[in-house]
Amino acid sequence: MSIRTATSLVSISLLLAIACGHLILMRPAAEDWEPDVAVAERRSAPARATCANSNPLRQAFFGDLHIHTKHSMDARARDMLGTPNDALRFARGEAIGFGPFDAANKGSRRAQLERPLDFAAVTDHAEWIGEIGLCTTPGSASYDSESCRGFRGEIEVRPPIPGLKGHGTMTAIIGLFDRKRDICGSDGALCRESLLDAWRSTQRATERWNDTTESCSFTTFHGWEHSYSVNMSKVHRNIIFRNASVPEIPISSLEAPDAIDLWDRLDALCTNAGSGCEALTIPHNPNVSNGRIFEISWKRESRGEQRRQANIRARMDRVVEIMQVKGESECQNGMFGVVGAEDELCDFEKLRAFKQERPEDCEEGIGSGALNGKGCQSRVDFARYALIEGLREAERIGINPFRFGFIGSTDGHNANPGDVEESDWQGCCANKDASVEKRLDTTPSFGGAGPIGRNPGGLIGVWSEENTRDSIFDAIQRRETFATSGTRMTPRFFGGWDLPEDLCERGDLVRAGYEMGVPMGELLKSPDQSGLAPTFAASVARDPGTPEHPGGLLDRLQIIKVWHGQDGQFHQSVHDLAGRLAGTESREPASVDLSSCRPQGAGHDQLCAVWTDPAFDAERAAAYYVRAVENPSCRWSWRSCLEIPDGERPVGCSDPEIPRVIQERVWTSPIWFEPAQAS
Repeated sequence: MSIRTATSLVSISLLLAIACGHLILMRPAAEDWEPDVAVAERRSAPARATCANSNPLRQAFFGDLHIHTKHSMDARARDMLGTPNDALRFARGEAIGFGPFDAANKGSRRAQLERPLDFAAVTDHAEWIGEIGLCTTPGSASYDSESCRGFRGEIEVRPPIPGLKGHGTMTAIIGLFDRKRDICGSDGALCRESLLDAWRSTQRATERWNDTTESCSFTTFHGWEHSYSVNMSKVHRNIIFRNASVPEIPISSLEAPDAIDLWDRLDALCTNAGSGCEALTIPHNPNVSNGRIFEISWKRESRGEQRRQANIRARMDRVVEIMQVKGESECQNGMFGVVGAEDELCDFEKLRAFKQERPEDCEEGIGSGALNGKGCQSRVDFARYALIEGLREAERIGINPFRFGFIGSTDGHNANPGDVEESDWQGCCANKDASVEKRLDTTPSFGGAGPIGRNPGGLIGVWSEENTRDSIFDAIQRRETFATSGTRMTPRFFGGWDLPEDLCERGDLVRAGYEMGVPMGELLKSPDQSGLAPTFAASVARDPGTPEHPGGLLDRLQIIKVWHGQDGQFHQSVHDLAGRLAGTESREPASVDLSSCRPQGAGHDQLCAVWTDPAFDAERAAAYYVRAVENPSCRWSWRSCLEIPDGERPVGCSDPEIPRVIQERVWTSPIWFEPAQAS
């Protein structure tokens, strides 16, 4: 007989309540799989040649660790038929078809990256993969079941829970307390086998496209998405593995709802299995989590359990995805308890700000309903303030659970990793936005914003010696990563106590940074002598782009400092280091011609600066990160509008609330300082 986790026993009943104008749903965990999920097996790494291009001072590689194929319920429900093989071929630069798909499964739209990625992972939603396979495979044991027929839209099926909102036919396969028996069978065996088949097919594709030759041109990672949507708040994580040693089947939020359930199972099935299995978890979309992703959820536990959970979180959540199709999660002006000048650059791709009133502030609490554009918004829905929450928690229990780096990805649902070009974006979400008219629709949908409120998403950049699994995984573990809004700018960031002031002019910034300081993602320990303030060296090179679509010139280079004050407030300060607003440079801001999207005005190919914190307090922990922005350019939506005759453009093209211009940007992972007594 299956055994539920202790957390599942606590939530054994279904709780229904009305709050924030919509139904709140809390569901217990499903029964565990029978037989139990097997631990990861040791798998010998395939023989590989030594990389011809390896650099001990590390080089920048760009990737996407968040992409969906036909195995994901929300993609398949919208008739998306792209496979894991298609996704990884696309990432390598090959052309694939986007939907609508014809009877021969051929996509009607052609898509191809202008620039291939260096690495990628397929991360399908772990929930209901088995059901999807059974309901879409003619002749399967469950194909003719009522629930499968409802999923395919052949009959009308009521949602299993009154008031539960879903995406069309997706609710047909969602059970009330457990998996649907008419699909999975009385013991769940049919769904277990279907899930196993899909997971194995994804693994085969991942191994097939991993380049082990000396060119080291493309790296693939195994992974999936754990998609917990408690009370219609998004608490999702991507799971990425170092190598081919992975658990028998993915762990979903049906068996392990809370993050600690997920981490404990990963430890049991992977980390502690003795097979060389190693995993990282990557939270994403805190902007629609109602304060839940970075909630300090263990405060009612014993002191020992609090420290255990904080330690696990610090070990597993090494980076956070702060940019993707559903918006940016860096910062938000005017949040509760945040002290410091307004940051104009925080007003960027805010999903919940499109065409709607600003949500109520959660203050120190949490809310519900963000997936439907409902409920409050918390300061810890944004990575900047979650960093401060981590500093505050370290003061309380001596462990910082939120010492994470930054990454971007796309979350595309077209089997299209790295599809971030504003100039030729064909949408994110299968048939839901398969036409220009659908993409420019302002009708409220996910998160309260219409399709026009989405964007092409971002990329993860890493600094690693070479383009291999171990090297890139190590870079993510040490948080030597950066997030982009889709651009391929390359930032460097080092901190130390005696970095030379002329480091930008010397030509050895990188070597000196590693030898004399620490890079992005690391902890800067207290100096050997008192009275010193930390010095930081930051540089960024523009994205060269392609001949057809050159990258933008650079506008400015900034450093952001955050700390938890003695007054109990969350403090932030933004410093312009180089570019238009720094030093003695004085020029009019660059612009873009909205009739042609041609850039106008001056900018920079590179920016570099050395900066010493003038307000350093050796008694207060702090975190510092770099942000660089390009000159203005046309947003994807306005580029699409320009392709439509003026008199035929939809209302979104003339709506003054829809931005026509953006400034692409890059964020480095932070460097932390901790006082000696807290080290």
